Amino acid sequence: MRILTVCALVLALAACSSDNTMPETGGSTAISADAGARTLGVNSYLWHASLDTLSFIPLASADPFGGVIITDWYTAPQAPNERMKVTIYILDRALRADGLKVAVFRQTKTDTGWSDATVSNDTATRLEDAILTRARELRLASQSN
Repeated sequence: MRILTVCALVLALAACSSDNTMPETGGSTAISADAGARTLGVNSYLWHASLDTLSFIPLASADPFGGVIITDWYTAPQAPNERMKVTIYILDRALRADGLKVAVFRQTKTDTGWSDATVSNDTATRLEDAILTRARELRLASQSN
């Protein structure tokens, strides 16, 4: 019985394997959906606009295929006892306002270290608006070329 269980587990794990190969495109991520080219898993205008808007904050992680951007903690020079972190989720391949979700986290420095603090309700909304505005600018610029 034990051998049968081990064999079943080995077969199940073997069925989950992948060679993780993708066609080569010269190291750059293609924006177009040409045959054989890598494409972003999300709307490219929202992706690039998000990176442009948050360019002053160091990135902890950026996944263009899953559409998630996570910044590192950022402390503004004028507020050394406060820091923020932003997570952006791009949810769609279309340039739509509901295809973007922004989460903002804030901490304040106390005697014992950093503690979570409330974020103003309109902070995430203002960031979303800035990203959407930049995405529209990028789309208009690409159409005029």
